[in-house]
Amino acid sequence: MSLDSYKKALELMNRNKNMCYFAGARTEELICLAEEAIGYKFSPIYRDFIKKFGAGNFGSQEVYGVIDEDFENSSVPDAIWYTLTEREEINLPQNLLVIYDSGGEEQFCLDFSNLNERNEPKVVSFIPGQPLTAQKYETVAEDFGDFLLDLVTKEIEE
Repeated sequence: MSLDSYKKALELMNRNKNMCYFAGARTEELICLAEEAIGYKFSPIYRDFIKKFGAGNFGSQEVYGVIDEDFENSSVPDAIWYTLTEREEINLPQNLLVIYDSGGEEQFCLDFSNLNERNEPKVVSFIPGQPLTAQKYETVAEDFGDFLLDLVTKEIEE
């Protein structure tokens, strides 16, 4: 279950604080501004992550989130700036929010057109440069909780 996965990821992060490099807690006001800029409400788990951590790294794994309210002049790991930029530059679909760059050819995104019964979006892969009609939107994780737990677990094991 995703909320359980998310809680396990937070426990692991708490036990490995020396690996945490995050912007820090974000205010409700800033989160609402980010939602307005992106065009939809965040899911409960991703919203909690942003509220507690903002954005940043666990070890070498960079998770995109919210940095500040300047969504036009920012850089990674600002998910809002990056997603808005990708919408303009590569025609990223409106329903996707980029949360992670694999360092290869894939970006991992929350797919807000594909919500489960708890209003959590699947994490899907998107390949920039590939025509939208050829995109497979392969499911990488059932939701952000599962995705974060997988990232944290793999980083600890390395």
